[in-house]
Amino acid sequence: MFLSGVTLADRQKREFLALSLIKILGLSFLFVMGTLVIYLIYQGAGIISWDFLTQFPRDSMTAGGIWPAVVGTFGLAVGSMFVSLPLGFGAAVYLAEYARPGPLLTVIRLGVNNLAGVPSVVFGLFGLAIFVGFLGFGRSLLSGCLTLGILTLPTVTAAAEEALRQTPASFREAALALGANRWQAIRQVILPAALPGMLTGAILALGRAAGETAPVIFTASAAFTMANPESVFSEVMALPTHIFNLATNGTHIEATRPQQFGTCLVLMVLVLGLSLIAIILRARLRKGRKW
Repeated sequence: MFLSGVTLADRQKREFLALSLIKILGLSFLFVMGTLVIYLIYQGAGIISWDFLTQFPRDSMTAGGIWPAVVGTFGLAVGSMFVSLPLGFGAAVYLAEYARPGPLLTVIRLGVNNLAGVPSVVFGLFGLAIFVGFLGFGRSLLSGCLTLGILTLPTVTAAAEEALRQTPASFREAALALGANRWQAIRQVILPAALPGMLTGAILALGRAAGETAPVIFTASAAFTMANPESVFSEVMALPTHIFNLATNGTHIEATRPQQFGTCLVLMVLVLGLSLIAIILRARLRKGRKW
């Protein structure tokens, strides 16, 4: 056996070292994240106020607030979910329940894996060429939502497929034994059981969509606007692109440092808030499940 010649004391020592390394790595992650959060709070909390959150920017964005960017970010993040969730859940059901091993399944999995590794700027250029140019949607909320929906699609698909595969096989067998066809078993038994796990991918995708910059710059973002979007074909401001513009393209970069850090802090809180809502929903769906 592979443990032959290894004493109990040696095994305990190795286990202690392994656990210590894991704890150090975990604490290091918490330290880095905590330092980042504390730094953002220190630099940006002073400018946070009701006016900062609800007013429009003015005076070359050195004064005023970030309200249109908050509205735009919320619209882009939520709108992208209307694109990625139906497509991702549908693809996951096909891959987990219907697809048979073969060339087609291999190509689909290869496509999903490749999409997950494509840089976000490539998705931005794709959205610019297809949604903004070819389909004629222009730089708009709709173009941004469609682009971000495709960007987050691999995350949603992979998490949903894994949740479906983790559903006990006995659920399928029991449903089929009671006379249900395959689709009835999936719709009424498998999907409700797997939904909490499927929402994990939605949470990750929501956070990524809210924090993306490059795709939004190409497809949806206006550098400055004094109005909320009137329709899905309106340009919108977004918190990530607003930070980018303040830090790189503004005429008073140093003067807008407080706005930059304040916007970063608001973006972090918005992403955490949207994720928290999804986590609470997932926890309620899991409540009372014993398997």
